[in-house]
Parts: sequence; structure tokens; C-alpha cells
Amino acid sequence: MRPIDQQTILITGATDGLGRALAGELAAEGATVLVHGRDDRRGEDTLKEIGGTAAWYRADLSSLAEARSLAERVRADHPRLDVLVNNAGIGVDGPRRESADGHELTFQVNYLSGYLLTRLLLPVLTASAPARIVNVSSLGQTAIDFDDPMITRGYSGTRAYCQSKLAQILFTIDLADELAGTGVTANALHPATYMPTKMVASPISTLEEGVRATHRLVTDPALDDVSGRFFDGLRESRADGQAYDPRARARLRELSDRLTSP
Repeated sequence: MRPIDQQTILITGATDGLGRALAGELAAEGATVLVHGRDDRRGEDTLKEIGGTAAWYRADLSSLAEARSLAERVRADHPRLDVLVNNAGIGVDGPRRESADGHELTFQVNYLSGYLLTRLLLPVLTASAPARIVNVSSLGQTAIDFDDPMITRGYSGTRAYCQSKLAQILFTIDLADELAGTGVTANALHPATYMPTKMVASPISTLEEGVRATHRLVTDPALDDVSGRFFDGLRESRADGQAYDPRARARLRELSDRLTSP
């Protein structure tokens, strides 16, 4: 990887919690940080707080059209992209909700829009190689029911969240195989357990623990050739067994391509 002060890094969900803290650390180290969120005021506040060289990109990832627009704007503004951190996510309590595109909301925001964004940014990432894709997932994982991936039956917010997080890991492993030999790596991690963010009522880990683990996947030279792995904090770990089933990954890829096609 290039020295950090020569890198351009896009972080989704960067106006709060882990994403905001990570953006601040990388900006302080000299990286050009592209801050994504869905609220202009919070975006402006984040830019003021982190300083350095940073730019604001607004997009609501509950809309696939806005995810496409985000990719188009990033590609137009930055001919090089060294790292994409798919960090944006929601935890949904209460009744089942759907996105603007008619998909289960948590699946779309936590996984599907990130899938589309990554696919659209792959050309610039590959042209910028060596480059990295980091997917911020979770130890909370539930196997995807491909007969009902939008959970129209037996819905719970926890199930929806855990399914979306496992989908990220299936995508990570699938993408690593696809990108082998290109100089672009893809890894996923559970940054820390119940960090103090707006989604967590009773924190267990510190925000600094999560930032340290994610920062390592973004910058550590020892991981230059490491791809397709899942990390629990700083340690390599093993995800739910479905992540290692090539048939399940192929089914998810087909579903994702179909749902994100224009």
C-alpha cells in the first residue's frame, strides 16, 4: 500500500460512532478521507471535527439510486481510491420495514447498498491497486434463508441484523476469490462488542478498540496479501458455516445482482 498520507479512503457511515472516529484518525495521519452519511449538517460537523483533507458525500443507502449516485460522484471526483470501508449500518427494532426499493430495510442498508457501491467502485479500486475493501460486519450472524431473504415470515430486528451481517461476510469471501491476483483485497471484521454508538444502549467495548481493529485492516502492511478473511477484533476468526459454502455464496451473488440491476 502507498503511505497513508498518499491514500484516498472512502468510509460509509462516517458521521457517527466507529466511522467518525476512524475518519478522524486517518485524516490526522494525512489520508484524504471521503466522509459519507445521510445528513448534511452532521456531515459538515464531522468535517470540522476531523480536519485534514476530507470531503463530504451525502447519500441515503435505503435508496439504491442514491448508492449509485454516490459511486458516480466518488468516481468523478477521485481517479484513485485506495480503500473502501463499508461501515454504514442500522439496527432495526420494532416492526419490519422496507426500503425505497421495496427490500427489507436492514438487508438493504447494511448489505445490499454496500454490495452495489463496491461493485460500482471496483474499476477505480482495481486501477488504484494495491487497494483494500474492508466490510464492517459482526459476530452476530444468522444464516440467510434464500427462500425468504426479505424475512416476510418470522421477522425480528435481531434476525434481520444478523442475516445482513452474515451476507457481508459471504460477499467478502466471494469477492476475495474474484479479485485474486488484482492487488485488491477484501476482508471483514467484527470490530468490537457493543461499542458506545447510537445503536447500543449498554456498551461493553470501547470505541477505541473498534477503531484500532478497523484501522489495522485499513493500514497494516502485514495484511497486504491477506484477503477473504473474517476478524474478531485483532484476531482472525471463523464466521457462520454458511459463509464457507460456495453454493450459498453463488446464490447470494445471483440475488444481489438481480436486486441491484438498474
